[in-house]
Amino acid sequence: MAFPEHRARRLRDHPVLRRMVAETDLSPRRLIQPLFVKETLTRPAPIASMPGQRQWPVAGIADEARRVAEAGVQAVLLFGIPAEKDAVGTQASAPDGVVPRAIAAIKQAAPDLAVIADICLCEYTDHGHCGVLGQAAGRTTVDNDATLERLAAAAVASARAGADAVAPSDMMDGRVGAIRDALDAGDLAHVPIFSYAVKYASHFYGPFRDAAESPPAFGDRRGYQMDPANTDEALREAADDLDEGADVLIIKPALAYGDVIRRVKETFGVPVAAYSVSGEYAMVEAAAERGWIDREAVVREVLLALRRAGADLLITYWAAEVAGKL
Repeated sequence: MAFPEHRARRLRDHPVLRRMVAETDLSPRRLIQPLFVKETLTRPAPIASMPGQRQWPVAGIADEARRVAEAGVQAVLLFGIPAEKDAVGTQASAPDGVVPRAIAAIKQAAPDLAVIADICLCEYTDHGHCGVLGQAAGRTTVDNDATLERLAAAAVASARAGADAVAPSDMMDGRVGAIRDALDAGDLAHVPIFSYAVKYASHFYGPFRDAAESPPAFGDRRGYQMDPANTDEALREAADDLDEGADVLIIKPALAYGDVIRRVKETFGVPVAAYSVSGEYAMVEAAAERGWIDREAVVREVLLALRRAGADLLITYWAAEVAGKL
């Protein structure tokens, strides 16, 4: 039996050639490190459900930002946990709130590090939902339109504090347009919007709610986050956000949603970020702790898979670690 003229193993066997013909790569410039800053802390606090991750005090966030930048990461995604919460998330738009103060500290410590401010109300409301509550059909629910003004104010506060981009993660209809209008009216037209355009009502978020201290006090978020069964809807959500002025589309979760990443990237051809969420991180860390997997190899494989699916940017809790090894 004659051998085929083309043998794929010729390039697989040689380690240098194998690297040269790799179709997908990882680079520090594609990695974004999430950071949690908590107003009431005086020292870093480990997050039990996310081994290796911490909540940072405002006074300590500068050192962590410097470390992340020195590892080669070029951007962080910043989440804030205020000292006081109320029904409408007042502290989300406070000019002297936890996130604006953290932005100032980061910019002083690592001026070349891009800061993306997450924009949502869940960390700031006493009920833990992503918007202002109202009544509809005799039940308490999130009032979409009443929430838009609060989100826009929060985005403006972060942008005025020096955020290089804002990232609305609430999934309210029309919030990208409301934020874009508010930024433009506030002489902040240069600030881009990284929109969580496709955010599913996922069970992979559990550890994040520990980190951000934002579990809903009642019900869940399925009324405004997407159904994991749907992909056509993802394209409609992405199209709406682009029409309203989004500059980058974020898809969340990532690992179980490679098909969605691919469809969004191929359909729109705009920058796409995949958020490898807390539950994905925690699963890998837990398996590695038990010796069931090769941790470093699996982390790299996960991130390569997301790049292969079409993600241009990777929001990952492994960003600083991976960047330092690349």
